[in-house]
Amino acid sequence: MISVPQHSYCLRFALIFQKDGCNSAEMCNFDPMSKIIMITGGQRSGKSSYAELLALRLSDRPVYIATARVCDDEFAERVARHQARRGPQWTNIEEERHLSRHDLTGRVVLVDCVTLWCTNFLFGACKGDELPDIGQVLDDVKTEFDKLVAQNATFIFVTNEIGSGGVSSNALQRRFTDLQGWMNQYVASHADTVILMVSGIPVTIKEDHEKI
Repeated sequence: MISVPQHSYCLRFALIFQKDGCNSAEMCNFDPMSKIIMITGGQRSGKSSYAELLALRLSDRPVYIATARVCDDEFAERVARHQARRGPQWTNIEEERHLSRHDLTGRVVLVDCVTLWCTNFLFGACKGDELPDIGQVLDDVKTEFDKLVAQNATFIFVTNEIGSGGVSSNALQRRFTDLQGWMNQYVASHADTVILMVSGIPVTIKEDHEKI
């Protein structure tokens, strides 16, 4: 079972409430205020599982925002299976780009994931064979992020480290790698806590007091 590191300020709340016999932060009338937790890592590193565990420790009724585009019936069935697996305590929201239009005040919100969120903005900016303006796409994602986290809530963002391998020969893929890397930096700069998942092990790489 994945454990939550005790040296992280935001996550330490969850353990304190558990120790006091509470099932969640909200059951103890804990006001999550505006907290941002970023969980990053490679493919199958355990990011989503850890994020879900954390959200359930912080709330007995967390919100799950899925940014994946439901493109066909098979994928829709996959989404339904994931929702059923998570259980009825979750509020499930399917939203490709405009996350901030949902009222999330006072909730613990898991956004899975930033990578697909950026992908949706990127393809929305594509016009035929012309490569999109990555600077403008980045500004659009940042603007939506700022609107989202302006709400008084705790946000857990799951993202991917996709730029650790070789350089792609595809021009659009190279631009997306840039977009993802820059957006990851932006989210991390606003986050109270950043956790890197390595082979299922959470490694805290930023504490709340380092927020800039």
